Amino acid sequence: MSNNLIHIGFGNIVNSGKIIAIVSPDSAPVKRLVQEAREQKRVVDATQGRKTKAVIVMDGDRIVLSALLPDTIRGRAQADGNETDDIPAPQPGCP
Repeated sequence: MSNNLIHIGFGNIVNSGKIIAIVSPDSAPVKRLVQEAREQKRVVDATQGRKTKAVIVMDGDRIVLSALLPDTIRGRAQADGNETDDIPAPQPGCP
């Protein structure tokens, strides 16, 4: 497991080796996931009051909210040598 640290905005850093998924916060299932995690005190809000643009699901049932786009975080994780090198970049026009 990697211990690379990546910047997720506003001076906040996470361990890229603990990231399970980076998703957009727009879908109803993700909104429910965040709300349930808030109720259970498992959310780390790293948005500094800005709009949440990415939800980072971490190992250990933690949820991290970021004001950076998921693609930006993914790019930073890849640049740090995380195991996401085999994930293709999204194609324009694809959801």
